[in-house]
Amino acid sequence: MTASLKNSPRLLITLGDVAGIGPEIVVKAWPHLVQFSRPAVVGDPNWLRWAARLVQSPVAVVEASSPLDITSETGRITCVRGSEQDLREVAPGQLSAAAGKAAYDFLCTAIASVRHGEADAIVTLPLHKEGLRAAGLPYPGHTEILAEKAGVREYGMMLYARWGGPLTPNPFHPKGEGRDGGLGVVHVTLHMSLHDVFQHITTSAVLEKIRLLDAVLRRLSEHAPRLAVAALNPHASDGGLFGDEERLVIGPAVQQAQQEGVSVIGPLPSDTLFVRAARGEFDGIVAMYHDQGHIPMKLLSGLTAVNITLGLPIVRTSVAHGTAYDIAGKGIADHRPLVEAARVAAQLVRTKCN
Repeated sequence: MTASLKNSPRLLITLGDVAGIGPEIVVKAWPHLVQFSRPAVVGDPNWLRWAARLVQSPVAVVEASSPLDITSETGRITCVRGSEQDLREVAPGQLSAAAGKAAYDFLCTAIASVRHGEADAIVTLPLHKEGLRAAGLPYPGHTEILAEKAGVREYGMMLYARWGGPLTPNPFHPKGEGRDGGLGVVHVTLHMSLHDVFQHITTSAVLEKIRLLDAVLRRLSEHAPRLAVAALNPHASDGGLFGDEERLVIGPAVQQAQQEGVSVIGPLPSDTLFVRAARGEFDGIVAMYHDQGHIPMKLLSGLTAVNITLGLPIVRTSVAHGTAYDIAGKGIADHRPLVEAARVAAQLVRTKCN
C-alpha cells in the first residue's frame, strides 16, 4: 500500500438487502474503490463470495472481526460480518424478512464502528423498505435509522450530482460538459404521503434545511454556495391565487437565512428552478417534498446522484437507486453509482478533517 493510501479515508460499505444488487455491485466496484480509499464491507461474506462467482471475479473475500483489520487490495475484499441472521434461504430478487433484518443490522454495526473511531464514513447500498417492514422494523429507510442511532433531530436527505464529469455530463452544454461543480437538493419533507406534507412544512423546518444545505455545500464547493428554495404551489402561488404558503411560511425562512449571511433566494417555481440550476445559476436547492426534488435530479443525473444524510455527527453517503430486484442475480447491475458515492464520502471526510 502506498503512503497516500495509508492516509486515505476508511470507508465502511454496508451491503444492504442481499437479495438486491448490492453484493454484485460491491464486487464490481472494488478495484476502483481501493484506488482512493481503504474500504471494507459490513455485510455477509458468503453473499460476497456468491457475487464474485456471479460476475466471474477472482477477488477473494476475507472475513475480519473489526474494520481496523482492513487490508485494501484489488484482489481482496475485507468483510466484517454485520448480522447473525441466517441468510442461506434468501433468494436474489425475492422479498425476505431475514434480508430486511440483516440490512438493518449491517447499518447499525457500521454506525457503531464509525462512532467508535474504527472508520471514517459509511457508504450504504440499498435496503428494501418492505423487507424492513417484514422484519418488524418501523423505519421508512436508511435516513431515519441513521438519525435515530445518532441521536439527532435536525437532519436532512440531500441528492448531490457532480456536473462536468464522465458520469454526470451537464445536459445543457452542447458537448455534455459545461460548468464543473455540482448540484445538491435537500428535502424539507421526505418519506411521507403527500396528504401529510403540508402540515410538516413550517418556517423553522425550511430554515433548518437551508442551513444544513449551505453547510454541506461549503465542504463540496470551492466557493460560497448559491442556494434557491422551491415553492410549494404552482407558479409560487401567483401572488396568493393558489395558496399562501409561499408568503406566510417559506418566504420568512428565506429572509431569515439571508439575514444570517446565506446566499439564498426564493421561493421560486420548481418547474423552472431546476433548469436554471442545471445551467449554473445555483449550487443547491431546497425542495419541499420527496418527488419535487428526486424526479428532476434523477432526470438530470440518471442514477449517478449521491444520497448524503445531512446533520449527522458522522459522514454517510449512498447510491440513489434501489435494490433492483428485477435484475438482481443477473450480474448486469451498474457499479459506477457506488464508486461515485464513495468518492463523495471520501471528499466529505477530507474536508471534515481540514
